[in-house]
Amino acid sequence: MSGILVIDIGNTATTLGMAGSSRVTRMRSCLTAKTSASAARRLIRDVCARRNVSGASIASVVPAKTGLWKDAVAGECERSAFVVTHRARMNITIDYPKPATIGADRLAAACGAVCRHQAPVLVADFGTALTIDGITSDGAYVGGVIVPGLSFMTDYLAEKTALLPRIELRHDKRTIGRSTEQAMQSGARLGYRGMVKEIVQEIQKDKRFTKATLCATGGHAAWATRESSLPFRLEPDLMLYGLARIYELNSQPS
Repeated sequence: MSGILVIDIGNTATTLGMAGSSRVTRMRSCLTAKTSASAARRLIRDVCARRNVSGASIASVVPAKTGLWKDAVAGECERSAFVVTHRARMNITIDYPKPATIGADRLAAACGAVCRHQAPVLVADFGTALTIDGITSDGAYVGGVIVPGLSFMTDYLAEKTALLPRIELRHDKRTIGRSTEQAMQSGARLGYRGMVKEIVQEIQKDKRFTKATLCATGGHAAWATRESSLPFRLEPDLMLYGLARIYELNSQPS
């Protein structure tokens, strides 16, 4: 059994897995800031156990950690990892004033979404930040929306106020909270999901995205899209899947 080792180095977490032709398996995560070189190598060994690694691809929004993971790949897989940038060969074009400023994770998710669903498509990535990116029917990445991620709504209140607690998000359907924690749960559920719905509906007023497929990925995607009236396709492996497809395009002769 063979596959492509794919690694997404995010601001909060790093996620890796083995990508085949249609999906990503053996997904593992770790905290980006706290991962040592030895821990990175152990995770790679775990993900790649008894599998032939045919290639490796990395997307990183934390440059200080990119070298650590490249070295870990070289040490464990005896091959160089392909690091995705806007200059990579992709199945989309980039119609954006400063393409170098687009995160590699956003480009990988866009490529994965177009591979699976074709364009037009809107990709919502619920990570440390929430990004919603648009790819038009002709396969052009044209930009998107960035807002604070769900953790900012919950953690910020606990950090910046004396009496509000840090909460663990639950699927509590109360509208009016009968305690401080219940009120915060309601605020997160109604406020965050309402914000997502408002943003998507405004984007869909643009004729380029009226009929776009909606894809949701990232650590908070399942919670944020639960019971949503919007027809999101929940795809936890979307970004890693896109990394594999980008690797394949760039490993082919020009």
